[in-house]
Amino acid sequence: MDPQQLLDPVPVVGVFLLFALMALAAYEIGFRVGRWWQGRTPDEKEGPTAILVGSLLALMAFLLAVTMGMAVDRYDSRRQLVLEEANAIGTVYLRAGYLPATASSETRGLLREYAPLRIDTADREQLAANFARSNEIQSELWAIVEPLARSSPDSQVLALYISALNDMIDLGETRLTAIVYARVPETVIWLLFIGAVMTLGMVGFHAGLHRRRSLISALVLIIVLGAVMTLVVDLDRPRRGFLQVTQQPLIDLEQQIGPPSS
Repeated sequence: MDPQQLLDPVPVVGVFLLFALMALAAYEIGFRVGRWWQGRTPDEKEGPTAILVGSLLALMAFLLAVTMGMAVDRYDSRRQLVLEEANAIGTVYLRAGYLPATASSETRGLLREYAPLRIDTADREQLAANFARSNEIQSELWAIVEPLARSSPDSQVLALYISALNDMIDLGETRLTAIVYARVPETVIWLLFIGAVMTLGMVGFHAGLHRRRSLISALVLIIVLGAVMTLVVDLDRPRRGFLQVTQQPLIDLEQQIGPPSS
């Protein structure tokens, strides 16, 4: 159900440490290669290395800004969908009062079971089971109202309920897509990761050509780039990490309508 990306098993802190170690190694290798090259060709004029390094840093800043925008948009979309789904379920629960007594009682009982299932969880197997049961409840809710719609096709009140139920089902599918599939493309993440490491290698190479190692400057650059990339990865993980999408609207709804019937 949940297509995993290659970095998903790595904790957020681990992503930062992995990048920092690779970037630091690339900087050191680049420095040694630059120093070796300068010693091998002492009379050769330096090429446009400084311009190249500046261009690479500018390109990385642009790519990070674009990717951060993609990750933030997806995070905000998931957060907004939680609120919209909670409102949709609440509306269906209230409008279920328009149904005949037996249908109303059965519908509200199913909705009390349905609401907790929509709360996101980090357990992939539990999430799959929750969404499978959610689909079953949606079918049961539709089966309850379908004969009522056939027997009273002109009922305005029943039409309001059906409209709300349809919106709830549509939002359920939209939110599933946002949770599972609407992520920053893995190719973009790896492009940033590898591009940043190679850029640090070129910074080290430039320093080696001048035989002046600025370790503090390199560490600051590695920490800043690593922090931004880690933030992108964290925002892109809907159920893990430090920045998780709040499920409070659904939790509040669950408390308002009561627990499922035993």
